[in-house]
Amino acid sequence: MDLEAYFERIGYTDSRKTLDLETLTDILQHQIRAIPFENLNIHCEEEMKLDLKTIFEQIVRGKRGGWCLQVNYLLYWALTTMGFETTMLGGYVYSTPDDRYSNNMIHLLLQVTIDGRNYIADAGFGRSYQMWQPLELIPGKDQPQIPCIFRLREEGGIWYLDQIRREQCIPNEEFLNSDLLEKNKYRKIYSFTLEPRTIEDFASMNTFLQTSPASVFTSKSFCSLQTQEGVHCLVGLTLTSRRFNYKDNMDLVVFKTLKEDEVNEVLKNLFSISLQKKLVPKLGDQFFTI
Repeated sequence: MDLEAYFERIGYTDSRKTLDLETLTDILQHQIRAIPFENLNIHCEEEMKLDLKTIFEQIVRGKRGGWCLQVNYLLYWALTTMGFETTMLGGYVYSTPDDRYSNNMIHLLLQVTIDGRNYIADAGFGRSYQMWQPLELIPGKDQPQIPCIFRLREEGGIWYLDQIRREQCIPNEEFLNSDLLEKNKYRKIYSFTLEPRTIEDFASMNTFLQTSPASVFTSKSFCSLQTQEGVHCLVGLTLTSRRFNYKDNMDLVVFKTLKEDEVNEVLKNLFSISLQKKLVPKLGDQFFTI
Protein backbone atom coordinates (compact mmCIF):
# COMPACT_ATOMS: atom_id res chain seq x y z
CA MET A 1 0.00 0.00 0.00
CA ASP A 2 1.21 3.42 -0.97
CA LEU A 3 0.63 6.64 0.98
CA GLU A 4 1.18 8.72 -2.16
CA ALA A 5 -1.60 6.76 -3.88
CA TYR A 6 -3.88 7.61 -0.96
CA PHE A 7 -2.97 11.29 -1.26
CA GLU A 8 -3.72 11.16 -4.98
CA ARG A 9 -7.08 9.48 -4.28
CA ILE A 10 -8.18 12.24 -1.91
CA GLY A 11 -6.67 15.02 -4.02
CA TYR A 12 -4.16 16.09 -1.39
CA THR A 13 -1.25 17.81 -3.13
CA ASP A 14 0.17 19.96 -0.33
CA SER A 15 3.84 19.18 0.20
CA ARG A 16 3.47 20.43 3.78
CA LYS A 17 3.01 17.38 5.98
CA THR A 18 3.84 18.75 9.43
CA LEU A 19 2.18 16.67 12.13
CA ASP A 20 -0.07 19.47 13.38
CA LEU A 21 -3.77 20.26 13.58
CA GLU A 22 -3.75 22.12 10.27
CA THR A 23 -2.47 19.07 8.41
CA LEU A 24 -4.88 16.74 10.22
CA THR A 25 -7.79 19.00 9.30
CA ASP A 26 -6.64 19.19 5.69
CA ILE A 27 -6.38 15.40 5.39
CA LEU A 28 -9.82 14.89 6.97
CA GLN A 29 -11.48 17.44 4.68
CA HIS A 30 -9.88 16.03 1.56
CA GLN A 31 -10.98 12.51 2.48
CA ILE A 32 -14.62 13.32 3.21
CA ARG A 33 -14.92 15.24 -0.08
CA ALA A 34 -13.34 12.49 -2.15
CA ILE A 35 -14.37 9.23 -0.49
CA PRO A 36 -18.12 8.59 -0.14
CA PHE A 37 -19.74 7.12 2.94
CA GLU A 38 -21.61 4.22 1.32
CA ASN A 39 -22.76 0.61 1.65
CA LEU A 40 -23.37 -0.19 -2.02
CA ASN A 41 -21.45 -3.47 -1.92
CA ILE A 42 -24.24 -5.01 0.14
CA HIS A 43 -26.80 -4.11 -2.51
CA CYS A 44 -24.56 -5.37 -5.31
CA GLU A 45 -24.34 -8.77 -3.56
CA GLU A 46 -20.75 -8.16 -2.53
CA GLU A 47 -19.10 -8.29 0.89
CA MET A 48 -18.01 -5.28 2.95
CA LYS A 49 -14.58 -6.59 3.88
CA LEU A 50 -12.49 -5.40 6.80
CA ASP A 51 -8.90 -6.26 5.95
CA LEU A 52 -6.79 -3.22 5.15
CA LYS A 53 -5.42 -4.46 1.83
CA THR A 54 -8.91 -5.06 0.45
CA ILE A 55 -10.12 -1.71 1.78
CA PHE A 56 -7.17 0.03 0.12
CA GLU A 57 -7.86 -1.71 -3.20
CA GLN A 58 -11.57 -0.88 -3.02
CA ILE A 59 -11.31 2.75 -1.98
CA VAL A 60 -7.96 3.94 -3.34
CA ARG A 61 -7.45 1.81 -6.44
CA GLY A 62 -11.13 1.18 -7.17
CA LYS A 63 -12.23 4.75 -6.40
CA ARG A 64 -15.10 3.62 -4.22
CA GLY A 65 -16.22 4.54 -0.73
CA GLY A 66 -17.18 2.48 2.29
CA TRP A 67 -18.83 2.60 5.68
CA CYS A 68 -17.23 3.81 8.92
CA LEU A 69 -15.33 0.60 9.64
CA GLN A 70 -13.61 0.90 6.26
CA VAL A 71 -13.10 4.62 5.67
CA ASN A 72 -11.94 5.32 9.22
CA TYR A 73 -9.65 2.28 9.18
CA LEU A 74 -8.11 3.70 6.00
CA LEU A 75 -7.77 7.11 7.66
CA TYR A 76 -6.17 5.46 10.71
CA TRP A 77 -3.61 3.76 8.45
CA ALA A 78 -2.84 7.00 6.59
CA LEU A 79 -2.44 9.12 9.73
CA THR A 80 -0.36 6.48 11.51
CA THR A 81 1.85 6.06 8.45
CA MET A 82 2.36 9.83 8.35
CA GLY A 83 3.47 9.71 11.98
CA PHE A 84 0.41 11.00 13.83
CA GLU A 85 -0.28 9.47 17.25
CA THR A 86 -3.61 7.85 16.40
CA THR A 87 -5.88 5.54 18.42
CA MET A 88 -8.96 3.61 17.30
CA LEU A 89 -12.04 4.09 19.48
CA GLY A 90 -15.44 2.40 19.45
CA GLY A 91 -18.77 4.20 19.30
CA TYR A 92 -22.37 3.41 20.22
CA VAL A 93 -24.77 5.10 17.80
CA TYR A 94 -27.83 6.95 19.05
CA SER A 95 -31.23 5.77 17.80
CA THR A 96 -33.86 8.51 17.69
CA PRO A 97 -36.89 6.17 17.57
CA ASP A 98 -35.60 4.15 20.54
CA ASP A 99 -34.20 7.18 22.39
CA ARG A 100 -31.06 5.28 23.37
CA TYR A 101 -27.56 4.41 22.23
CA SER A 102 -26.87 1.04 20.60
CA ASN A 103 -26.11 -1.86 22.90
CA ASN A 104 -23.26 -2.92 20.66
CA MET A 105 -20.15 -1.05 19.51
CA ILE A 106 -21.00 -0.40 15.87
CA HIS A 107 -18.98 2.72 15.00
CA LEU A 108 -15.24 3.19 14.55
CA LEU A 109 -13.77 6.65 15.21
CA LEU A 110 -10.27 7.98 15.87
CA GLN A 111 -8.46 9.91 18.57
CA VAL A 112 -5.42 11.87 17.42
CA THR A 113 -2.99 13.39 19.92
CA ILE A 114 -1.08 16.50 18.88
CA ASP A 115 1.23 18.38 21.26
CA GLY A 116 -0.50 16.82 24.25
CA ARG A 117 -4.01 17.71 23.08
CA ASN A 118 -6.53 15.06 22.05
CA TYR A 119 -8.83 15.39 19.05
CA ILE A 120 -11.62 13.25 17.63
CA ALA A 121 -11.34 12.62 13.88
CA ASP A 122 -14.16 10.82 12.09
CA ALA A 123 -14.53 10.53 8.31
CA GLY A 124 -17.25 7.90 8.45
CA PHE A 125 -20.60 9.16 9.70
CA GLY A 126 -21.63 10.95 6.53
CA ARG A 127 -24.78 12.85 5.62
CA SER A 128 -25.42 16.07 7.58
CA TYR A 129 -23.87 14.58 10.74
CA GLN A 130 -20.34 14.51 9.33
CA MET A 131 -17.70 16.63 11.07
CA TRP A 132 -15.59 18.76 8.74
CA GLN A 133 -12.85 19.44 11.28
CA PRO A 134 -11.36 17.41 14.14
CA LEU A 135 -13.05 18.08 17.47
CA GLU A 136 -10.92 18.89 20.48
CA LEU A 137 -11.69 16.47 23.28
CA ILE A 138 -13.10 19.05 25.68
CA PRO A 139 -16.48 18.55 27.40
CA GLY A 140 -19.24 21.13 27.21
CA LYS A 141 -17.60 23.40 24.63
CA ASP A 142 -19.50 24.43 21.50
CA GLN A 143 -17.33 23.77 18.45
CA PRO A 144 -18.95 25.54 15.46
CA GLN A 145 -18.29 24.15 11.99
CA ILE A 146 -19.92 24.76 8.62
CA PRO A 147 -22.31 21.77 8.92
CA CYS A 148 -23.50 22.64 12.45
CA ILE A 149 -22.33 23.22 16.01
CA PHE A 150 -20.78 20.11 17.55
CA ARG A 151 -20.55 19.54 21.28
CA LEU A 152 -18.85 16.83 23.33
CA ARG A 153 -20.14 15.83 26.76
CA GLU A 154 -18.50 13.54 29.30
CA GLU A 155 -20.22 11.64 32.12
CA GLY A 156 -18.44 9.04 34.20
CA GLY A 157 -15.81 8.30 31.59
CA ILE A 158 -18.31 8.05 28.74
CA TRP A 159 -18.15 10.72 26.05
CA TYR A 160 -21.11 11.85 23.98
CA LEU A 161 -21.09 13.62 20.62
CA ASP A 162 -24.06 15.91 19.93
CA GLN A 163 -24.86 18.54 17.35
CA ILE A 164 -26.99 21.67 17.20
CA ARG A 165 -28.53 21.97 13.76
CA ARG A 166 -30.01 24.76 11.67
CA GLU A 167 -33.53 25.05 10.36
CA GLN A 168 -34.21 23.41 6.97
CA CYS A 169 -35.80 24.86 3.85
CA ILE A 170 -37.35 22.17 1.63
CA PRO A 171 -38.67 23.56 -1.68
CA ASN A 172 -40.20 20.18 -2.63
CA GLU A 173 -43.39 20.37 -0.55
CA GLU A 174 -44.16 16.69 -1.05
CA PHE A 175 -41.03 15.88 0.96
CA LEU A 176 -41.73 18.15 3.93
CA ASN A 177 -42.65 15.14 6.07
CA SER A 178 -40.14 12.72 4.58
CA ASP A 179 -38.82 10.07 6.98
CA LEU A 180 -35.36 10.91 5.65
CA LEU A 181 -35.43 14.40 7.14
CA GLU A 182 -33.83 15.01 10.52
CA LYS A 183 -36.52 16.67 12.64
CA ASN A 184 -34.50 17.49 15.76
CA LYS A 185 -32.54 20.70 16.18
CA TYR A 186 -30.47 19.18 19.01
CA ARG A 187 -29.27 15.78 17.83
CA LYS A 188 -27.40 13.12 19.76
CA ILE A 189 -25.01 11.24 17.45
CA TYR A 190 -23.00 8.64 19.36
CA SER A 191 -21.25 7.81 22.61
CA PHE A 192 -17.76 6.39 23.08
CA THR A 193 -15.03 5.73 25.61
CA LEU A 194 -11.31 6.34 25.31
CA GLU A 195 -10.48 2.64 25.56
CA PRO A 196 -8.14 1.80 22.66
CA ARG A 197 -9.60 -0.64 20.12
CA THR A 198 -8.24 -2.76 17.30
CA ILE A 199 -9.91 -3.57 14.01
CA GLU A 200 -10.48 -7.12 15.27
CA ASP A 201 -12.87 -5.71 17.87
CA PHE A 202 -15.25 -4.81 15.03
CA ALA A 203 -15.06 -8.07 13.05
CA SER A 204 -18.24 -9.72 14.34
CA MET A 205 -20.22 -6.48 14.06
CA ASN A 206 -18.94 -5.99 10.49
CA THR A 207 -20.55 -9.34 9.63
CA PHE A 208 -23.77 -8.66 11.53
CA LEU A 209 -24.36 -5.24 9.99
CA GLN A 210 -24.26 -6.57 6.44
CA THR A 211 -26.23 -9.79 7.00
CA SER A 212 -28.90 -9.16 9.64
CA PRO A 213 -32.42 -8.14 8.54
CA ALA A 214 -32.42 -5.90 11.63
CA SER A 215 -29.53 -3.82 10.27
CA VAL A 216 -30.20 -0.45 8.66
CA PHE A 217 -27.42 -1.26 6.22
CA THR A 218 -29.29 -4.24 4.75
CA SER A 219 -32.55 -2.26 4.81
CA LYS A 220 -31.28 0.72 2.83
CA SER A 221 -28.76 1.38 0.08
CA PHE A 222 -27.05 4.72 0.62
CA CYS A 223 -24.22 6.90 -0.55
CA SER A 224 -23.24 10.35 0.72
CA LEU A 225 -20.41 12.70 -0.14
CA GLN A 226 -19.45 16.06 1.34
CA THR A 227 -18.96 19.01 -1.03
CA GLN A 228 -17.49 22.48 -0.58
CA GLU A 229 -20.95 23.82 0.32
CA GLY A 230 -22.86 20.87 1.73
CA VAL A 231 -23.53 17.21 1.06
CA HIS A 232 -25.16 14.93 -1.52
CA CYS A 233 -27.05 11.86 -0.29
CA LEU A 234 -28.59 9.01 -2.27
CA VAL A 235 -30.84 6.66 -0.28
CA GLY A 236 -32.61 4.07 -2.40
CA LEU A 237 -33.91 6.13 -5.33
CA THR A 238 -34.13 9.38 -3.34
CA LEU A 239 -31.41 11.92 -4.03
CA THR A 240 -30.94 14.94 -1.76
CA SER A 241 -28.57 17.86 -2.06
CA ARG A 242 -28.01 19.97 1.05
CA ARG A 243 -26.44 23.42 1.07
CA PHE A 244 -25.33 24.43 4.53
CA ASN A 245 -26.32 27.88 5.79
CA TYR A 246 -27.60 29.11 2.43
CA LYS A 247 -29.52 31.70 4.46
CA ASP A 248 -28.93 32.82 8.03
CA ASN A 249 -29.36 29.72 10.22
CA MET A 250 -31.02 27.82 7.36
CA ASP A 251 -29.96 24.82 5.26
CA LEU A 252 -31.42 24.27 1.79
CA VAL A 253 -32.41 20.65 1.11
CA VAL A 254 -33.52 19.70 -2.40
CA PHE A 255 -35.09 16.29 -3.05
CA LYS A 256 -35.32 14.35 -6.30
CA THR A 257 -36.78 10.91 -6.95
CA LEU A 258 -34.71 9.03 -9.50
CA LYS A 259 -35.71 6.34 -11.93
CA GLU A 260 -33.73 3.15 -11.47
CA ASP A 261 -31.98 3.58 -14.82
CA GLU A 262 -30.73 7.02 -13.67
CA VAL A 263 -28.91 5.76 -10.58
CA ASN A 264 -25.62 4.71 -12.18
CA GLU A 265 -25.29 8.04 -13.98
CA VAL A 266 -25.91 9.96 -10.74
CA LEU A 267 -23.39 7.79 -8.90
CA LYS A 268 -20.84 8.55 -11.61
CA ASN A 269 -21.50 12.29 -11.90
CA LEU A 270 -22.08 13.26 -8.24
CA PHE A 271 -20.15 10.61 -6.33
CA SER A 272 -17.49 9.57 -8.89
CA ILE A 273 -18.49 5.92 -8.43
CA SER A 274 -18.65 3.41 -11.27
CA LEU A 275 -20.08 0.10 -10.09
CA GLN A 276 -18.89 -3.19 -11.55
CA LYS A 277 -22.01 -5.12 -10.55
CA LYS A 278 -25.70 -4.32 -10.71
CA LEU A 279 -27.01 -2.25 -7.83
CA VAL A 280 -30.47 -2.97 -6.47
CA PRO A 281 -31.49 0.33 -4.79
CA LYS A 282 -33.35 -0.25 -1.55
CA LEU A 283 -35.35 2.02 0.77
CA GLY A 284 -36.51 -0.24 3.57
CA ASP A 285 -38.36 0.73 6.71
CA GLN A 286 -35.36 1.04 9.06
CA PHE A 287 -34.87 4.56 10.46
CA PHE A 288 -32.22 6.52 8.55
CA THR A 289 -32.00 10.29 8.13
CA ILE A 290 -29.90 12.54 5.95
